[in-house]
Amino acid sequence: MNVKTEIPVYDINNFREYKTQGLVASRFGHYAKAHAHLHSPHRHSFYHLVFFSQGTGHHHIDFKQFEVKPSSMYFMIPGQVHSWSFASEPDGYIINFSKDYFSNFLSNNTYFHNFSVFSGIADQQVIEVDEDTAAAIVESFEDILKEGAVNGLLRDDLVRSLLLQIFIRAERASGHKIEVTANSYNHTIFRNFQKLIAEHYTTLKLPKEYAALLYITPNHLNALCKDIMGVSAGELIREQVILEAKRLLINLDLSIAEVADKLNFSDHSYFIKFFKKHEGITPEKFRKSNILQHGK
Repeated sequence: MNVKTEIPVYDINNFREYKTQGLVASRFGHYAKAHAHLHSPHRHSFYHLVFFSQGTGHHHIDFKQFEVKPSSMYFMIPGQVHSWSFASEPDGYIINFSKDYFSNFLSNNTYFHNFSVFSGIADQQVIEVDEDTAAAIVESFEDILKEGAVNGLLRDDLVRSLLLQIFIRAERASGHKIEVTANSYNHTIFRNFQKLIAEHYTTLKLPKEYAALLYITPNHLNALCKDIMGVSAGELIREQVILEAKRLLINLDLSIAEVADKLNFSDHSYFIKFFKKHEGITPEKFRKSNILQHGK
């Protein structure tokens, strides 16, 4: 990717591999050779899962770097920015599925909220599995690929069931406790808070503004954020602003002042101070370091 362009967003319909009702399933080696965009920062409008059986290198998720190695798994949710760099030839499996792929299969439309691997928090979306778990996951991937070659009875439902098995095995291997109370009152509020941040981070910067939209007190919002995520509501808002700033800084056609303006900072010098305070470097230095990592 020419880093002077905006980060591209790929839709599942951009891909021609085995696809049925919003699903793409492929061996990763074939997929990587067919899609050069993997090596440059990009986003998806769909969910994305990769399991490596071989290969080494690095994976950047929302500007955090993770190691690529056999028996490692990577989960992505729509909107996250990522890129790959490989030191040796990779292989394994890749699954892309649309936001509504499970909508007619699961009665609980918040089911994925139970899984830390779909949290959108990069550190929780990269896991390593043991030998037995890897063998079971590989078997499920192979069965999915076999189903893609035939049009058997209830094929799509079987594929969805196999995918759910992979998610559950991965979640168990992650060591994170599945949050069985994800549909509780506080968790519902927290998920709504996350959605509101994603929608209004440029205009609403204070926890009390979000608390008002959620019809709760700022203290209640702060308490549930600390209980669920271990950080304050204000920190979650700032993290979203910083992440979006990084995504904008990738675009060299935008000046630092224009990035600040898009994030609704009235003074670009204040934006520079804000960014440096929370990242330890200036926006310009972040931009230059990103060019060294991804520039062509």
